[in-house]
Amino acid sequence: MPRTSIPGTPAVPGTPATLGTPTTPDTPALGGSRWNTFPAAGTTLTAREFFTATEPLLQGIVDDSALTSADIAVLEDQIRATLALGTRETSLPLYLGPDSASAARELGAQAETIGRVLASWSTEALERLLTDPVPLPAGPLVVRSHCYGHLLTPSAADLLLGRRGGPVSMQLYNEWLHQLVLLRDALLPFTNWQDAPLLITPTGLRHTEPARDAFLTELLVRQIRHTSIVAFARNVVTGTSGPAGYGFEASGGTALPAVLDQPPLTAPRHLLTWRPDPSVGEAATYVAELQDYYAAPRTLVEDLPPATTTSGPLAARPVTAPVVDGTRTARIEVTHDGTTAHVDLGQALRGHRFAHRESPAAAAASGTADAWSALRAPGLVWTRSGETTLDATAQDDLVVLALLGRLYPENLALRPADHSADRSAALPAARTTTDGTGPSRLAILVNPAQAR
Repeated sequence: MPRTSIPGTPAVPGTPATLGTPTTPDTPALGGSRWNTFPAAGTTLTAREFFTATEPLLQGIVDDSALTSADIAVLEDQIRATLALGTRETSLPLYLGPDSASAARELGAQAETIGRVLASWSTEALERLLTDPVPLPAGPLVVRSHCYGHLLTPSAADLLLGRRGGPVSMQLYNEWLHQLVLLRDALLPFTNWQDAPLLITPTGLRHTEPARDAFLTELLVRQIRHTSIVAFARNVVTGTSGPAGYGFEASGGTALPAVLDQPPLTAPRHLLTWRPDPSVGEAATYVAELQDYYAAPRTLVEDLPPATTTSGPLAARPVTAPVVDGTRTARIEVTHDGTTAHVDLGQALRGHRFAHRESPAAAAASGTADAWSALRAPGLVWTRSGETTLDATAQDDLVVLALLGRLYPENLALRPADHSADRSAALPAARTTTDGTGPSRLAILVNPAQAR
């Protein structure tokens, strides 16, 4: 039987191992070359839990360098510089300008937000460890860590290598800083990044490095694909790869685009939201029913029944199909007066990524189409006969998303139905091919309240 909903109920978060409290031969004491008590088979932790598990490295730095409260500001400036964008010491040289792709802007904003929080956690931890140290029963911590190319501020270099530090302090700091950078990057795909479950191994997050390298290379040198964001998110949650898709399921939950629980007009186009669901046990990738939308049959707007004002609100819900060969499809099921229309969720999400987001319109378009008629049309709806609007102001977010999946995604727009703006100044010109054969604009009017 297909599952009838995608979001689930919250799961009980993982509990990290107690630091510095050996109870069995499988959890030896912290100290020496051991800075964590992660099990060999790996475990799942949230960002905060993993950060707490890295604190023995900070404790080693405090002890070896005899840090004082006056030194905390130096290391605070260092970590903020490493996790920020646009600094000399940045670990993510991502330039964001007015012409940057939407995916880069979203991921860049994530990097800045997550970086600020991780830096604040770091400052709090250093202040606490000066007076409430992590016990190291096996003796002073000495961890061999390669240089990963993270630049230090001059003050941090002087503190860690000069005044009271040395090779041990530098090695410990190298490892801690690199683990924190890996943590920041692993969290980039998730809107609710503090809730995302991260697979942790005895080397912390270093197992994510190959997938992270591929992810960041694509982000920095081209317009990153949505499937690449999903692939990286899947790797940091499960440690495995899978088919290309728009989302995935893993033990304990589902990662799908954020628009499924945010208004389409303002939801991120490319980011995922982790939805805990204890009933999910089988890994699967969500894939579109049709990989090449160019090959989909099309229906002209002019061939649809005329627009009406009596259709009223429509009811919609997501429905998933069974897993087949590690993949799963899903649809949005829309019903009205006992009749049902189905729209592929993958195509709906594709339409949401492609759609322009426009300012309110004051003037009527050259034509209108009925939303319910469009939803029931075969294939994808399009037109070459001038701009056409579909009124979805009475519909909920999931119906709007379904419309985005029924309309041909090129030259598609979302527009709040506010008649107070100057349309000629607000809207970009409709895109057409140079020979005039391209699709005319299709605009979905939504209630401004849906932009909450």
